[in-house]
Amino acid sequence: MNFLPASHPLVDGRTGDAPLIRALRGDRPESTPVWFMRQAGRSLPEYRAIRADHRMLDACLTPDLASEITLQPVRRHGVDAAVFFSDIVVPMKLVGVDVDLVAGRGPVFANPVRTAADVARVREEFTPERLHAALDPVRDAVRLTADALGGTPVIGFTGAPFTLAAYLVEGGPSRDHLRARTLMHSDPETWAALLDWVADLCGVFLKAQVEAGASAVQLFDSWAGSLSPVDYRERVAPASRRTLEPVRELGFAAGEGYAARPRAVPIIHFAVGSGHLLEELADVGVDALGVDWRTSLEEANRRLGGGIPLQGNIDPAFLGAAPEVLEAHVADVLRQGRSAPAHVLNLGHGVPPETDPDVLTRIVALAHGA
Repeated sequence: MNFLPASHPLVDGRTGDAPLIRALRGDRPESTPVWFMRQAGRSLPEYRAIRADHRMLDACLTPDLASEITLQPVRRHGVDAAVFFSDIVVPMKLVGVDVDLVAGRGPVFANPVRTAADVARVREEFTPERLHAALDPVRDAVRLTADALGGTPVIGFTGAPFTLAAYLVEGGPSRDHLRARTLMHSDPETWAALLDWVADLCGVFLKAQVEAGASAVQLFDSWAGSLSPVDYRERVAPASRRTLEPVRELGFAAGEGYAARPRAVPIIHFAVGSGHLLEELADVGVDALGVDWRTSLEEANRRLGGGIPLQGNIDPAFLGAAPEVLEAHVADVLRQGRSAPAHVLNLGHGVPPETDPDVLTRIVALAHGA
């Protein structure tokens, strides 16, 4: 295990016992910690004011802007963690891949990666070493944010290999990721080589965020729900494990006696539409599992044998409901969360752009008062 420096927030006393970190370790803090996927961004007027003058990827790669955007929801909502403002394509952009975020569409790759020759080309040209050398804007942004937050943890994140590989093979967003799934079965060696390359880049990206000050990380798999359990287990899970290996190698010691034993940096895994994959997602080797709104927390905990903290799973559709309807839904999610070893309140997906920010602030108050 490689130990984090003494100045890291997990080591120097700032975040080692923060409610989020305690919950991810399986403890029960005094109140349920809460944060929201995509809390930094489109729903906040202060974010839209910044974006009026800056493109998305430019904002991600300008340290003071990325830090400010990351901090905005912490100031406004009082959430228990800041999720680093970035995008899943940032590692690709920094390593030199021709990718853009097209308004109304999403990530678009100028040169799709679909053949063995394509994979060999990108692996030779766009190396993890090249990405490592280009990550200073990310490191600086995380460091600025962690210094500004004090005892509130920063969550680093990366897209998962399958999601990024699906975008690369398709060239952009797709409903069913048919080209990617076809490559998986028609040329499994090329598919495995593609995922290993993506996993190595994502691992470098994730490790850099932790070394710069992130106190936990989340692996986010937007499209894994399109896979069968067998395909995920055999064709995707090994690459997700590979992504997380650089973070698993980092650790820290705190306290005395038993508490001084080396601790790992907490890892959260979340995939959209993945109720049929819960067991496979947990087997990747993580500290907490995000659950979307389609599967109840009680059901998820039962299927996982009560052995892992859960995150989630407010249905984003309730954010526009009457206050009493939303409050009843949040209360039910909190109640179900008590069935698990520990619970981090979150949405069952990201914050929709039309969300009233005051609704999120109200949810935080409900969680902290429960």
